[in-house]
Amino acid sequence: MQSINLRLTVHYGLTIFLSAFLLFQVQPLIGKMILPWFGGSAAVWTTCMLFFQLVLLLGYFYSHWVIRYLSPSRQSLLHGSLLVVSLLLIPIAPSLDWKPLGAENPTLRILGLLTVSIGLPYFVLSTTGPLLQAWFARERFGVVPYRLFALSNFGSMLALLAYPIAVEPVFPTLWQSWLWSGLYACFVAACGLLAWRGRKGEPIVMQTHNEGPAPRWTDKLMWAALAACPSILMVADTSFLTTNIAPIPMIWVAPLALYLLSFILAYERHGRYQRRIYLPLLVLGLGAMAYLPTLSMNALPIYLAMAINLSAFFVACMVCHGELARLQPHPSHLTGYYLMLSVGGVVGGFFVGVIAPYWFNSNYELSIAIVLTALVAAIAVIPRMTFSRALWRYASVAGTAVLLLGLSWLRFDDHREETEGAEVTQRNFYGTLQVFNNVEDGYRSMFHGQITHGRQFTAPDQLDLPTTYYSPDGGAGKAMQIALVDGPKRIGVIGLGVGTLVTYGRKDDYFRLYEIDPLVIDIAHKNFSYLSRTAAKTEIVLGDARLQLELEPAQQLDVLVVDAFSGDSVPIHLLTYEAFAQYFRHLKPQGVLAVHITNRFLDLRPVVKTAADHFQKEVRLVDAVGQPEKLVLRSRWALISSDTAFFQNPLLGSATRISPQANFRPWKDDYSSIVAVME
Repeated sequence: MQSINLRLTVHYGLTIFLSAFLLFQVQPLIGKMILPWFGGSAAVWTTCMLFFQLVLLLGYFYSHWVIRYLSPSRQSLLHGSLLVVSLLLIPIAPSLDWKPLGAENPTLRILGLLTVSIGLPYFVLSTTGPLLQAWFARERFGVVPYRLFALSNFGSMLALLAYPIAVEPVFPTLWQSWLWSGLYACFVAACGLLAWRGRKGEPIVMQTHNEGPAPRWTDKLMWAALAACPSILMVADTSFLTTNIAPIPMIWVAPLALYLLSFILAYERHGRYQRRIYLPLLVLGLGAMAYLPTLSMNALPIYLAMAINLSAFFVACMVCHGELARLQPHPSHLTGYYLMLSVGGVVGGFFVGVIAPYWFNSNYELSIAIVLTALVAAIAVIPRMTFSRALWRYASVAGTAVLLLGLSWLRFDDHREETEGAEVTQRNFYGTLQVFNNVEDGYRSMFHGQITHGRQFTAPDQLDLPTTYYSPDGGAGKAMQIALVDGPKRIGVIGLGVGTLVTYGRKDDYFRLYEIDPLVIDIAHKNFSYLSRTAAKTEIVLGDARLQLELEPAQQLDVLVVDAFSGDSVPIHLLTYEAFAQYFRHLKPQGVLAVHITNRFLDLRPVVKTAADHFQKEVRLVDAVGQPEKLVLRSRWALISSDTAFFQNPLLGSATRISPQANFRPWKDDYSSIVAVME
């Protein structure tokens, strides 16, 4: 009997573990597949997270309904049918029909694409945790199944860490899809056997005579609130980290891994959450999270700032998830408990993914999450604590009020300061843009977070001076000077910025500028004068440049400049073989491709070198130093062409060759690895 129980426990445990692993493997996989279609924006991942949370909610609702209202035989029949039907939708592959054609609403399109591509398999996986825990509780009456929740989160965290380290660097996306689909078929078989086994079981609601008091609506509301706070914090803090502290690719892995780790520790058998340790740390942590945004990017060493931020985030997750674990109901109410956890997660994801980008003009969600976490934690903890004297209870309430006021003041003051003097503060799906007029130093700037996206002098005699990364000493500037010497030329620019490059244009020259963000176009026209002052003819194409180039006939460009990066985040889909093929299709045979590869964290030289060699082109590297008095920033450009005369120009006398990197695997649409180029 004991061996049978052990085998049963292992069967349930492995099935739940595999389902959680597949849930978190498919998220980066499908995200990687569709990221190129939507401009490589970080908001694509935020929208994907919203979809995953919505489907998870539906899965938990399904599990709750099935357990409460269907007999075991009908549960077995219904869920077995869903498992079989879901097999018809693998292997997973998003249809090309969902590719955007222009400026459609990306949020709705991404949600529709994911629904059609992976909706049913992901839904089936999302039902597994609560449903199988309820079945396990039915078969092993008296055994508390919540430890399986910790096992589920361990599977999720393992999948999350394995993808960028062991899966993405090794397998193309097509292979990833097939491997995932094979594992999913194994999961269907394992889960199907459990469904078949339980068809003659006794309904759990009839089986549990001592099920304890039914949860009150206030209990359910508290479950949802405690689940919502870490959800909002996770997405908002990831956005803050990538925009303002360290825009390192894959940084989203760290907050999500810590989020899952806190679940594992909180729901482990002995529970690692202790109020006497974590509550004081929460006060310190929330204070640190509230204060960090007030610092400039260089006020603290990057990794110290990240360590402080992520440690504080982990403490907040531990408190919320620890309190959730303390509030676990009797197993007979297990599915309702998980349903409310999922409701909280969806509310958090919806707030950050839909409400914030379209209702706020700046990044306020992290500030709201910090204050809300403090408030919810206080409501969850103080009424349930035992105080030797009433005075201590009043002191706790007063201390909480002081903490809330202090956090609110810190964040309010910071937002006031960051918008003070801004001519423009606007936000959409692609991020927050601000324009500042530095009257004292005589220039105007556009920022994305704390990243400079363009500057222009305001003095009349300096309006046409190219600045930032586009000075005459930079790679793009030198390419322009060499190319624009005789006759009218056709120039392509991927990434408008404030339109700085058009200042090189002459009468009869033509500039075709590609920009995915309509706010950038609006600001470039209204707040900067490069576009209105140039003698050249300009045309702006709204939409992702890669997709637009695929749709257009060959443009016969003399120079094509690729600079669509957001800080140090890399739009990989603009650096694959397939992307370079489009660039060279639109360039004249002797045309020049200028690729901006300035980056603090990645060495992109092997990427452009392998692409140039593949298309039998020469490549040179142009490094330029910053000149603050001229508003010039440090830059690194790769110039690629088959025109040997171009590279013999004296302006490129200091340009250097790029040495090939041994064993570097070229980037393609179905394969790329950030790990291979991290410095």
